[in-house]
Amino acid sequence: MTTSTILRCFVVSAFAATGCFNGKMASKQPASSELTSNTLEKEKWHWNNPQKQNDSAGYAQVVKAGNMIYVSGVATDDVSPKGIANVYKALGQCLKTFGATPQNIVKETLYTTDIETMKKHNDARKSFYKGDFPAATWVQISRLYEPGAWLEVDIIAQLPESGK
Repeated sequence: MTTSTILRCFVVSAFAATGCFNGKMASKQPASSELTSNTLEKEKWHWNNPQKQNDSAGYAQVVKAGNMIYVSGVATDDVSPKGIANVYKALGQCLKTFGATPQNIVKETLYTTDIETMKKHNDARKSFYKGDFPAATWVQISRLYEPGAWLEVDIIAQLPESGK
């Protein structure tokens, strides 16, 4: 990325943050009732946690907004097919909290420190989807949040409109 591209992104972000568009400054603050109407209703779930989020790390394992379910990454340090299957089993538990199944998954992002090992054991992943695969991105990285972890998977699922 060039310096000028980075500078353009910064300027656009600054204008967006201050409300400046097309040379005009936003002239009024929204009324408090307008702010309230823009509040997104979210439901959360976090592994046996009554707060439904992890306050020390600053995240929730699952967030449902409308008919969309966002599942934070589930990680493992087990490089075997069993370890991969356990990740997907945990993801299934996360989905189940809001009545979803693997067939509701529309996007998967897989982060690994060893993509060749993941490719070798991909059948463990594929069996979770039972032939109904989501859009997916696999990324090899140098390290994950949990020390020693070599795989982390996050997903996005969509419930039918009636499943709100």
